[in-house]
Amino acid sequence: MHYNCSSNLATRDEDGSPMILNLFPQRPDHPLADGKELKRIVAELLVARPTNAIEEVTTWFESLKHARNFRVDRYFDVLRQLDEAAQPHLRRLGRDYVQSQHLSPAERDRIWTRCHVFCSEVAASYSLCLSRARLDPRGRGSDALKASLPLIEVRLLAARRCQLKWLAFRYAAAGAEVWQALGASYLAAEQAGYAQKSLPLYPAQHGLTSAQQQYIHALVFGSSSMDGLLPEQIEIADRLIAHFLSAFVLLPTPRADSVYWVDAATGDPPSRLGRRPGVISPSLRYLSPVPALTALNDLIHRLEHGELPTDLNLGGEYPPKTVLAVMRHLRPYWALQPPQRQHRRHAIRTQMTVFEGFEQCYMVFAGATLQLQEDPARQQWLVDDISLGGFRALLDRSSEGRVRLGALLCMRAEGSDNWLLGVVRRLGSLPDGAATVGVQVLSRRARSIDLRPRRSGFAAAVAIPGIHLGDEHGAADVLRVLLPLGGFQVRDNLDLSLDGRLIALVPLEVEESGGDFEIARFRQEPAG
Repeated sequence: MHYNCSSNLATRDEDGSPMILNLFPQRPDHPLADGKELKRIVAELLVARPTNAIEEVTTWFESLKHARNFRVDRYFDVLRQLDEAAQPHLRRLGRDYVQSQHLSPAERDRIWTRCHVFCSEVAASYSLCLSRARLDPRGRGSDALKASLPLIEVRLLAARRCQLKWLAFRYAAAGAEVWQALGASYLAAEQAGYAQKSLPLYPAQHGLTSAQQQYIHALVFGSSSMDGLLPEQIEIADRLIAHFLSAFVLLPTPRADSVYWVDAATGDPPSRLGRRPGVISPSLRYLSPVPALTALNDLIHRLEHGELPTDLNLGGEYPPKTVLAVMRHLRPYWALQPPQRQHRRHAIRTQMTVFEGFEQCYMVFAGATLQLQEDPARQQWLVDDISLGGFRALLDRSSEGRVRLGALLCMRAEGSDNWLLGVVRRLGSLPDGAATVGVQVLSRRARSIDLRPRRSGFAAAVAIPGIHLGDEHGAADVLRVLLPLGGFQVRDNLDLSLDGRLIALVPLEVEESGGDFEIARFRQEPAG
């Protein structure tokens, strides 16, 4: 006897034509619909190399977008398991990216691309899952999914926030689509009534979070000027924001300590309240970081006294000096009055000759510019924005990736005879992809000097190179000198011959350290 196992049964319509009834749903057309296959793949992902695992999960996410006949609750379960298997690998690659000193530029590029694309695919997959549930709100799958909707929204927001961080590692601003997607997810969770529902983000992570907290995290991150930090410092800053997250306040109406605002329905990033919203809309939200500032100041005080709280998870081991530098960077951006520009900016279009590093700068201010004209380290930047305190320049392809935050520069504008001394304070990019650098001018009349320790013996004869900053408005008895890194010794008084006078310099403190330099303050005394 032969049995036809087709799920379609034929009958006749009123006019006698055949009518097909689909009594049983079709099976999904994707290999991960098979529970055993999914279990096998997840088990393999857990022990795979991090780069391979992230790449494979990304590929699975891309393929699942086109899968048909998945019941939406089962679809989410597959996404959830793949995402959870990938998260330890994502954290490992993130640590490698910001902490490893042995990665080649090509390896760093591969890690960045894989992780950034992964975060984008995770967000897109969870977003598609929600869309499918909303298209069929009364379906069996959507009904079974209701209890998981808060988790889906929280993970979607966390993935978008992850995008912000990986973009910041490259000093690229998030586009309007990222901010709009973040705001849309938060508003949807708020409208559904679970924006503040606390739940664990991933099984292996401690603590609880919510859709609102993930959105606040993104807003604080976007308001804290990450373009002034190195990738390692950006990671620390992100962890610090998470540590203080419960202290930030987001409200639909402003209050006395509100500092930033955002329209969650638009694609605009958060703005300072110094620039008021043009239109008052129900999607406006006001952010107050001031309560978190109190906790941050307390932590700074404890760390300055050698106390590191055991509950502070920075994702790795960092020197207290590095952590303190990040905390001090965040402090003004969480204050009631965030930093504001001291000088007006002006559009300009001029070429700038640039040399980088202490040694090159010392040679320039010692008058050795002729020997440097053919130096391969010589760079040409196009300055397009200038103020009394510094300028912004567009980098050509040869300079992209070479310039680091904190780099010491000497610069001369086209047609000028005067060399400036400056330091790189910000890195960024324009919407067209052009890399930019923000430079603070340290001195407009610097000059190279030689310092000699005031001690007997051979060591006293060895001069220490320095660059006198020539402060115009500093204290009369204090001299600021730029030294090679490690050149400042608090126990060594120095002799300086300047303008025919012999001056004794008593060490006070290091004001700032950079990649290969430090700025030190000395008290001037007549040489005896």
